[in-house]
Amino acid sequence: MASTAVTTFIVFIAVLFLLVNSSAAHYIPCSESLIKIAQEKNISHCKKLTTLGAEFGWEVSKHNESQVDILIGTRLNNAEMVWLAWGVNPEDKPQMVGTRAIIGIRQLNGSVGANTYNITGDTKLGCKLQPSEIDVNVTRMKLDYATSLDYLTLHATIVLPSMYNISRLNHVWQVGYDAQGAEPSMHPTALQNVDSTETIDLRNGLAQHVGELEGRLRKIHGVLNIIGWGTFLPAGVIIARYFPYPLTLGSYRYHLHVGCQIIGYILGVTGWSVGLWLGQASKHYSFKIHRLFATFIFTFTTLQMLALHLKPRKTDEYRKYWNMYHHFLGYALLAVISVNIFHGIDILRPDHSWKWAYVGILGVFAVIAIALEIYTWAKFLTEDKKSKTVKPGSGSGSGSGGTAATETQTTTS
Repeated sequence: MASTAVTTFIVFIAVLFLLVNSSAAHYIPCSESLIKIAQEKNISHCKKLTTLGAEFGWEVSKHNESQVDILIGTRLNNAEMVWLAWGVNPEDKPQMVGTRAIIGIRQLNGSVGANTYNITGDTKLGCKLQPSEIDVNVTRMKLDYATSLDYLTLHATIVLPSMYNISRLNHVWQVGYDAQGAEPSMHPTALQNVDSTETIDLRNGLAQHVGELEGRLRKIHGVLNIIGWGTFLPAGVIIARYFPYPLTLGSYRYHLHVGCQIIGYILGVTGWSVGLWLGQASKHYSFKIHRLFATFIFTFTTLQMLALHLKPRKTDEYRKYWNMYHHFLGYALLAVISVNIFHGIDILRPDHSWKWAYVGILGVFAVIAIALEIYTWAKFLTEDKKSKTVKPGSGSGSGSGGTAATETQTTTS
């Protein structure tokens, strides 16, 4: 059983390793909505950006490589006020501070406008961001809202100074939902907002996302914990709860239960360790509640695993109290695990398939548990009724009743 768990773990990690080390460069074409808008503006290159549902189009002038038409767009999702920003950064890496930005704001009354802004360290500290001159020549700035598509686009023509390289251009994008006139307020601080930067080659559209490794590790962290904590551990609990009675598996039941718990524990602890590393590597965000729940899960799951060697013998008087503690803690852990997985999905904000996949896993477990619970009680009540209908003094009534009582006791232990 131990060798099987180790083999499964090694194979799983190998697959994840290949995922992490796959090429970071990518070019995903834009949606049909933005492609249509881009074609109207004679922009032939268009790609989906990695965060915030944003899409980016550009066209480098054939006569002057420093002149670029840019187009960035995103859906409003019924937001009444929103601002959309795009900018370039001449520093060594793409980041908010130092960005020369173009920001378009859609006001509550539906009016739109766009200005240039210089993002400084003071902005990060919370100082007001006001329109200002930048060292990038910007013309034909325009913010448009397509009502039928609920789509906001920002278009401009820029001329880049010699310090910028179009084959390695650091660019930043952002979306916010509040503004005071021409002063955009602070954007949300979710992971996608923090990660809205990349270095792009405007000649071929390939890009290197600064947080590419971290982004892949976050997904690995989530997958490991959903499979380990969220799938194998509940499966092991169901096996322990229902397979002694009414579904008898003999000694295989114990090995299946322990096998699921070991594999789930190994995968869960690996995912937890990846999460710890991500937390330590982060300078921009901290998720205290998620980390608190994760530490609780690791600590008490480890305590549960110690039962493999430290549980009392069946003949010990306090065995029934230990069983009560072991079962209660196990069910409590499953509840906390479910809450924390949903919380982690909300933090990561991947596509909706993650949440629905986990809802599907919980749904399958719920159907199985309900069906087995009904079957357990139906079988017990049927056998108990049969035992009471046996004639007194035949000797079989005591045996049948004893069997039902024994099975019931096994179920609760």
